[in-house]
Amino acid sequence: METIITQLEQLEKYRTSETYRATLRSFSQFRNGRDIKMDEITREVTQAYEAWLCAKGLTKNSTSFYMRILRAVYNRAVEKELTTDKKPFRHVYTGIDKTVKRAIPLRTLQKIKEINLSTRPSLEFARDLFLFSFYTRGMSFIDMAYLKKGDLNYGILSYRRRKTGQMLHIRWEHCMQEIVNKHPSEKESPFLLPILKNQHDRNEYRNKLHQTNKSLKQVGLRVGLSIPLTLYVARHSWASIARNQNIPISVISRGMGHESEVTTQIYLSSIDNALVDNANAQILSAFTAVNKVSKSGTGSSVKIVAMRPPVGLR
Repeated sequence: METIITQLEQLEKYRTSETYRATLRSFSQFRNGRDIKMDEITREVTQAYEAWLCAKGLTKNSTSFYMRILRAVYNRAVEKELTTDKKPFRHVYTGIDKTVKRAIPLRTLQKIKEINLSTRPSLEFARDLFLFSFYTRGMSFIDMAYLKKGDLNYGILSYRRRKTGQMLHIRWEHCMQEIVNKHPSEKESPFLLPILKNQHDRNEYRNKLHQTNKSLKQVGLRVGLSIPLTLYVARHSWASIARNQNIPISVISRGMGHESEVTTQIYLSSIDNALVDNANAQILSAFTAVNKVSKSGTGSSVKIVAMRPPVGLR
C-alpha cells in the first residue's frame, strides 16, 4: 500500500493517495499495527474488519469506502502474481448505498446569494465559492483551488478534473466573472481564485477546505437550512435542478464530468423519489375525488379524465 501511495503522489493524484493512506491507517489500527501477508487476507479477515468498522459507528457507505480501496490494492497484488485470488471481499459490502439528499431548491440558493455577509469576510468568501461551484456545474473544491488564470481563454474555462483526469470545458458566464472581480487573486499568483498561495502545500489546501466548509455551515444556519451547507450541496443542487428542468441524464452526467451515468443516478435517486411521491399524491387525490362523486347517490356513471403527468415525469 505504501508503494501504491507513493506512485499516486508521483502522478499528483493527491486526493486519491490520501484516501489510500486513510485506509491503510484504518486497517493498521484494526491489526494493532501488525503487518499481514497478502496470502493471509481471507474472507474471515475482511469480515472481521467490516465488523470492527461497524462497531466504531461507521455507515454502510463508509465501510464500503475502506473495503473498495483495500480490494483495489489486493487486486493489484493478484495482477502482479504476488498472491492467488481467494475472493476475500465476496461476503463484505462494497456497494454504494443511497445517500441523504443534499440538494437545495433554487429559492434557497437565491437566499444564500442575497444574504448580506459584508461584515463577515470569511463567510462571504465561502458563500461566493459555493456559488462559483454551482455556476460551474458543481466544480469540486480541489478543482476550484487549482484553477489557473491560463485556464480561461476566449470565453471558455477549461480544466482537468483531479479526481478522474477528465477534461471539462465550461462557457464563461457573467456571474462567474462577478466572483472573480469581487475576489481577485494577487497579480503574481497563477491561480484564478485566491484560495491557495502555494500549489505544493497540501496542508494549506486541507486547511482551506476545512475553513470553507466550516464557514458554509454558518451561512446555512443563517438562511435556515435543515442540512449542513457544504460544497457538495452545490454539486447535488446543480444536478437536482437540472433534473427538475427535464434535462436528460446523459447531459447532466457529461456536465458533471461523471465517467458513468450510474454515478449520476446516485446523485438523482432522491430527486426521482420525490417526483414519484408527488405523482402518487396526485393519483390518490384524484381517486378520493372520484370516490366522493360515486357516493353522491346520483347513480350516474363517473367519467374519469386522464390526468396530465406531473412536471418532471412528462
